[in-house]
Order: sequence, then C-alpha cells, then structure tokens
Amino acid sequence: MPEHSLHSAQTDNTGMGKLQINVTSSLGLIPIQDAAITISYKGVPDVTVEKLTTNSSGQSETIDLPAPPLEYSMTPVEQQPYSEYNIQVEAPGYEPILVSGTEILPDVTAVQPIRLNPLEIATQQEDTIVIPDHTLFGEYPPKIPEDEIKPMDESGEIVLSRVVIPEYVVVHDGVPGDSTASNYYVKYRDYIKNVVSSEIYATWPESAIYANTLVIMSFTLNRVYTEW
Repeated sequence: MPEHSLHSAQTDNTGMGKLQINVTSSLGLIPIQDAAITISYKGVPDVTVEKLTTNSSGQSETIDLPAPPLEYSMTPVEQQPYSEYNIQVEAPGYEPILVSGTEILPDVTAVQPIRLNPLEIATQQEDTIVIPDHTLFGEYPPKIPEDEIKPMDESGEIVLSRVVIPEYVVVHDGVPGDSTASNYYVKYRDYIKNVVSSEIYATWPESAIYANTLVIMSFTLNRVYTEW
C-alpha cells in the first residue's frame, strides 16, 4: 500500500463504522464464551484500541470504530476507503489467533467470524490470518479472458439437465492450468458471501449490492451448471 494511502487510512477518519465479532470452535462451530478479544490498528499493532469479551453465543458487543469518509467508497479515489484493524483472540483450551486487516467502512457494521482450533488439534503456536487489500483498492493481476462460447468435446464435460444450487463448491487456489494448486471445498453460501464482501463495498446503495450479488451467483452457478 502506498505510504500516503496508509497515512490517510489512519488519520483521515472522519466517519464511524461498527464491528461485531463472532467466535466459534473449528470443531462443530460451537460458540466460545469468554474469549478475550484485543483490537488494534493494523498500522499500529502495539496500541490497543478496544478489549472485548464474548457472550454465551460467542459474540462480542458491537462497537464503533473510526473509518474514512463515506465518499471514499462511493467513487474511485486514491485514498483507502476503509480502515484496517488487527483482532487478537484468546480463549482457554484453544489456540490463539490473530486476524490482520479487518476492514471497517463508515455507516455499516462489519461482522468478523473467527474460528479457534482446540489445543488438541492445534500447532501450539499462534495462527495468523492476513486479509488482503480489497479488490477495488488493491493492485491485482487482470482476470484471465475466457471465450464466450466453449467447445464441447469428449474430455468429460457435461451439461446438467437443470440448475442445481450446490451445498459446496470447489475453489481452485491458482490459475486454471496449474495442476499443483490445491482445491478447497467451500460452502456455497460462504463462498458467495466472501466473494461479495471482497468485490463490492457495503456502503453502496442496496440496489447495487443486490445487482452485484446476483451477478456473482449467476456466474458461480453457470460454472456448476456447465461443470467448467
């Protein structure tokens, strides 16, 4: 991130956003009560902003946090439109975790789910999850162009007889031609939510959010429907 953008994200916080954290066990998604949460700025990790504790549902209270002005996320600008925070979570019997880069936009509530590994399956060291720059702000390689019409050969592709809403989708962690990249099974709803949150801003008008979500769902189901 350019230095001026990082400085702007930390100092030009004339808006306020909200953050709520949900903590569950990675085994069975059981809510974790009395988890200790420490929040700090990503750019100033040694300075604590807030300390929270989860309730019996594994949820923290919803808190207000400084965020950049609303207009930064409504039109393309050089300034970073969200502030970034580190979230450290500890709970007895679980491996501690650090989530770095939780994004806070003004006038909306960010919900950060966090799953803790029980010590019996943990690696005995703190796990760290780094959230990358939002795709609308960070610099990423261009999407790989695809043909609008793909030929059907005898390599195994089939077209299903009807549209199917899957429970899981397979996410290939690499370019399509990289056979060494891992495949991950992700719940369809979680996949859609993650793509939506990384490709649009929650500050946009509701109609724009609906439209973009439908596009993402249509694209994903097209891949399932054609098995490409």
